[in-house]
Amino acid sequence: MSRFFSQKYDTLTPYVPGEQPRDRRYIKLNTNESPFPPSKKALEKAEEVLGRLNLYSDPDCKYFREAIAETYGFDPEEVLAVNGSDEALNFAFMAFADEGRPASFPDVTYGFYPVFARLNGIPYREIPLNDAFEITPSDYFNAPGPVVIANPNAQTGIALPMEAIGEIVKQNPGNVVIVDEAYVDFGGESALPLVKKYENLLVIQTFSKSRSLAGARLGFAIGNKALIQDLNTIRCSINPYNVNSVTLAMGIGALSDPEYMKKNAAYIAEIRELTKQALKDLGFTVTESKSNFILAGHPEADGGFLYRELKNRGILIRHFDTERLSQYNRITIGTREQMQVLLEQIKSILQGK
Repeated sequence: MSRFFSQKYDTLTPYVPGEQPRDRRYIKLNTNESPFPPSKKALEKAEEVLGRLNLYSDPDCKYFREAIAETYGFDPEEVLAVNGSDEALNFAFMAFADEGRPASFPDVTYGFYPVFARLNGIPYREIPLNDAFEITPSDYFNAPGPVVIANPNAQTGIALPMEAIGEIVKQNPGNVVIVDEAYVDFGGESALPLVKKYENLLVIQTFSKSRSLAGARLGFAIGNKALIQDLNTIRCSINPYNVNSVTLAMGIGALSDPEYMKKNAAYIAEIRELTKQALKDLGFTVTESKSNFILAGHPEADGGFLYRELKNRGILIRHFDTERLSQYNRITIGTREQMQVLLEQIKSILQGK
């Protein structure tokens, strides 16, 4: 770092995204992207606005928010449009946590949560998952500040039922509960219906996974109008033009094609279950994921070793070199053909070939 870098950030460890290598062509199963292209309707909508990029994007994201509101049964004033769900998460940390209200989240979850906390000078509690990598809802009752839960959880894919989320929200009347539903379309149960019941619930979703728009960077948050006003205060103090025109158009197009999203999500869920069983047959322990990835570990194959061997063979998966996850790898669900190649190579590695 330079000698000019602020001391308040000199100990900050940034989030490390999944590899995006360009040295060769890989079967890429490491960043939970969709193996399918965006909807044709999304691409058509994008083309309509390309000639108007000399103008700023709509700071209110009016038509996109209206489309989200109509899709999920809310008022547009209860919707926030963001440049990827990460932006909404950061805004929420900034808006609802501070030195007197520390954030609480699991010790095994999305790696950006502790980064956002440290970036914003917010103390936080990392609450251990149980031995089965599950969240224990009562651990989050009467928290000292906002609660952040990914559901289904990263990096395990395990989902809590809506009743459990509702109980966490109910038991935190003085805190905002932030539910990150990046993977909900692959088999989880959304907490969105609870937003109408609880004023302290904020639900965040993304277009990166089930709607195949990871490269477009688009997400949204839904909560009561007062929570959304709070987030808009943060947003407009940083960048009121936070979502570009092409991305907004693509989002509207994707929302107009729900069957495409549902078909792709169902396909991925089917391949996920087949892959889980195939890995179990090879001796792996596999989480009961409801996402577009699985977490798998083998008693006779070190997680880092398996990751490196697969990379050498042109297959990327995600390894986390942490105490609880070092024996495991996170594997994104790709196409049937991609997963077959993965399984063949894993079998070969286990056999020492």
